[in-house]
Order: sequence, then structure tokens, then C-alpha cells
Amino acid sequence: MRQRHVAVARQVSQYDANNTYQYVINREDVHLSWLEAAIDELGGTPDDVPEPPLPRLARNESVRPLVSQDARDAAAFVARWRSRQDEVQHARHRAMLDVILGETLEQKRFFDQIAAGRTDVLGRRANGPGSPGTGDGVLGVRWIE
Repeated sequence: MRQRHVAVARQVSQYDANNTYQYVINREDVHLSWLEAAIDELGGTPDDVPEPPLPRLARNESVRPLVSQDARDAAAFVARWRSRQDEVQHARHRAMLDVILGETLEQKRFFDQIAAGRTDVLGRRANGPGSPGTGDGVLGVRWIE
């Protein structure tokens, strides 16, 4: 899911929605570090998952279908793992899974709000939407060096 969110974020130019995706990706980086440590502790090796290819959106094409799919994927992830949570015997791993599932539900709510056209998902800016500094959206790359 993290890799898909990176791929979708590349196509979300609306400032507030992209900012939300960056927040989600950062939280998922933390989740993955926890999961990698747990897998390593159990003697396994985490898989390296590439970023999925997504069709490039036309200039004025809505990202709503991509964001709505992310909301559905988050709900499916929680449903799949919530039912298995009691199977996790290690208390720290079970607590970690509980945090990940709770934050994934929060991400689903974010995606639902973005799909509904909300721009105040992470909060309202002091000067309101379109305040100085946001310009016409964000760049197509996450980091600039």
C-alpha cells in the first residue's frame, strides 16, 4: 500500500491532498520499519516491493478514482488483518498491529475526505485555501535536491 500511495501522490497535484498523501507515506514508513524489525526478529526477510505502475492521468483528469481505490484498499486491509489480530501471540507485535490498523482506518478517512473534495483533511490553513505559498499545486517529485 505504501508503494501505491507514493505512485498516487505523484499524480495528486492539489496541495492539501498531496500534503495528506505525504503524511500517510511518512506514517507508513514508520509502520514498515516496525514490521521489518519484527520480521527480522522472527528470522525472516522482508520483501522488496516496487512502486506499481499507474496510468498517467490527463491534465484535468480527476484523481478521485485513485483516491477512492486507496480508501477501499485501506478498508480491505483492516478487515483482513483485524480478524487475524488474535492469532498474533507476541504482545508487542499484537500492539504494533493494533496501531497500524487504527492508523490505516484514519488514512481511509483521509482518502474518503479527499475523494469528497475536502481540502481541510489535515487541518485548515490560517489564511484559508489558496493562501500564499501553495501556488497551482505541488511538484511531481517528492524531494528536490
